[in-house]
Amino acid sequence: MSRTHRLFQLMQALRLGPGPHTAARLGGELGVSARSIHRDIATLREMGAVIDGAAGYGFTLIEDNALPPMGFRDTELEALVLGLREVEQIGDPELATAASEALRKLQARLPQRQAHRLRHAVLAPYRFDRPIPPAISAQELRQATWDEVEVRFGYTDGHGAVTERQVKPLSVVYFDRSTVLIAWCCLREAIRVFRLDRMQGLQITEQSFRPHRVPMLRDALEQFRHEHRQAARRTCKD
Repeated sequence: MSRTHRLFQLMQALRLGPGPHTAARLGGELGVSARSIHRDIATLREMGAVIDGAAGYGFTLIEDNALPPMGFRDTELEALVLGLREVEQIGDPELATAASEALRKLQARLPQRQAHRLRHAVLAPYRFDRPIPPAISAQELRQATWDEVEVRFGYTDGHGAVTERQVKPLSVVYFDRSTVLIAWCCLREAIRVFRLDRMQGLQITEQSFRPHRVPMLRDALEQFRHEHRQAARRTCKD
């Protein structure tokens, strides 16, 4: 194992778990002596890593944004590329653009061999039918969901009926043919799913429902799983 590769591996080991990580244990994982680990820790610190601790006490990595990425395994890189290229195809315009920019930044920061592997990845998604574009700003909706504030919009259902809705947005989900919002609907007083291509006139309110989004989403997903199990049982009986 080259020293450069060992430094990559050491950074990865330090990132796993809360620490502190003793030099003896790190050395055992990497197949080197504790003294080599101490020298490598000093090198990483010179490169900009903030590593707390000392000999005899163990080491804890404090992430430093000034430190370049320490590398990915080839399979991790393939997974990242596949995921980002999938987002380029199924995401709304802002998200698709962000995925493309992330790929370019990733390629610029990788070692030469892995940058070449990214450019010529053997895995690639392809969709003959792209999802229907949203009729509202998906970026604004995502931000409102993250901020945990209620939103209002007009909604056209599958029969063409239009209603005004105010909802607590919980999650945006990208399906094969459409993008949907899982939300608590104040009109129906229940969890509902809304297609973004059927929403109009999105308005962000100042009505906060923080910090309830995560437990509400967990309950909503459990409700969907329960309904799916019930439907499966009925199908089996038929």
